[in-house]
Amino acid sequence: MNMKEIIAKKKRGEVLSKEELSFAFNGYLKEEVPSYQMSALLMAICFTGMTLEETYHLTDIFIKSGNTLDLSTILYPKVDKHSTGGIGDKTTLIIGPIVSSLGVVVPKMSGRGLGITGGTIDKLESIPGFRTALSKEEFLTLLQKNLFAVTSQTEDLVPMDQKIYKLRDVTGTTESLPLIVSSILSKKIAGGANQILIDIKVGEGALVKTMEDALKLSDLMKRVASFYNREVQTLITPMDTPLGRAIGNRIEVLEAMEVLKGNVHSTLAELCIQIASHMVSMGKKIPYDEAKEQVAASLQNGKAYQQFVTFIQSQGGLLTDLSLSENVQVIKSPTTGKVTKVHAYKIGELALSLGAGRMSLEEEIDPGAGIYLNKIVGEEVKEGDTLFTLYGKIPSSLSIEEYYEIN
Repeated sequence: MNMKEIIAKKKRGEVLSKEELSFAFNGYLKEEVPSYQMSALLMAICFTGMTLEETYHLTDIFIKSGNTLDLSTILYPKVDKHSTGGIGDKTTLIIGPIVSSLGVVVPKMSGRGLGITGGTIDKLESIPGFRTALSKEEFLTLLQKNLFAVTSQTEDLVPMDQKIYKLRDVTGTTESLPLIVSSILSKKIAGGANQILIDIKVGEGALVKTMEDALKLSDLMKRVASFYNREVQTLITPMDTPLGRAIGNRIEVLEAMEVLKGNVHSTLAELCIQIASHMVSMGKKIPYDEAKEQVAASLQNGKAYQQFVTFIQSQGGLLTDLSLSENVQVIKSPTTGKVTKVHAYKIGELALSLGAGRMSLEEEIDPGAGIYLNKIVGEEVKEGDTLFTLYGKIPSSLSIEEYYEIN
C-alpha cells in the first residue's frame, strides 16, 4: 500500500478497506504520511464520500488511536451532547450547567473552532485561568464531584481526531458528512457516555447547509453509533441567522452567563431549554414535559447559574475579568425599517477576520475579539441606530448590506 494509490482510489469514488484507511490515517498520526497527502485524501473524501462501512471503520480507527474513558464508577445517568457547530453557538456553556444541576452527568470532550464556526474549548479558554487540558483522572474526579466537566482532546483521548480536526479546519474539508460523523462519534464513544444528544445545525451559518444533508447526517450518526450500542438522539435546528447576539469567544461566555441568570429570553434560551429537556428526559427516563419543568425550575431558582460558577472555578477559571478588545467600532444603520435577515455565514467570516478564529494552524485567537448584534431579526431599526458592534482587528471598510437585510 502507498498513499498515492489510496488517494487515487478514493478520487475515483472507490471503497477503501479498513487496512487502507488505517495505513493512511495511522500513518499521518505517526508522521509517516505528510500533511499534503492527507489533505489530498480528505479532499477526495469530501468529493466522493464514504460508505457506511468505511465511516464505521474510520470512526473505529479514530477511537483506537488513544485510550477510552470508563465512566461506570459514576453512578448517575450520563448523557453527552454535541452540536455540529454554527455561528454564535454557545449552547454547551448553558446546557451543561442546567442538566448537571438536575442530577445528570454531562461528560464533555470538546474541540476548537472549525472553519468559521467557534469551538467550545476556545470559548472556555477565553476565561482567564480556565484549564481544558485535563488528565483522565482529573476529568473523572470533576465529573464525580460536579457532574459536569469539559476537557480538550489530549494525547490520551482520540489524538488522531485532534490532528485531523486541525487539518480539516485549514484545508476546506470541514463539510464532509463521514468526516463529521467520525470526528463526533469517536470523541463521544471514547468519552464514555452511553446516551448522546446531537444538535445538527443546518443552514448557511453551519457546516451542514441543507435539510437533505442534515437528515443524512442524522441517519448516519445513529447507524454508526448502533455498532457501539450507544443511544443517539438528534435534533435538527436552523442556523441561517446567528444563534444569540454574541459571536466570538469571551463575548459568547458573557451572553451564556446572562441566559443562565435568567436575564435573556430569546431563541437561544428557548433552544437551550429544549436541548437540556431532551437530555434530562433521556438520562432520567422521564417524559419530556416533566423534564422541561425541571429545567425551567433550575433556571428560575438560580441552581443552573451557580452550577456554571462551580464548573468554571473547579477548572481554574476566573470570572472577574472578562473584558473585550479595546478596539471597538459601532456600525450604524443606513436606513429605517425591520431587520429581516442577518447573514450568519458573512457574520462568521467577519468574526474570523476580527481575530475570533484561525486562518492557519499557527494563528492565535484573540479572546476579546467578536461581534455583538445590537439588532436581530424581527426588530425595528431607525436610521442611525447601532446595528452591530465590532471588537478586535477593525476592518478598514465593510458593506452593511453583506450582513443585514432591512426592509
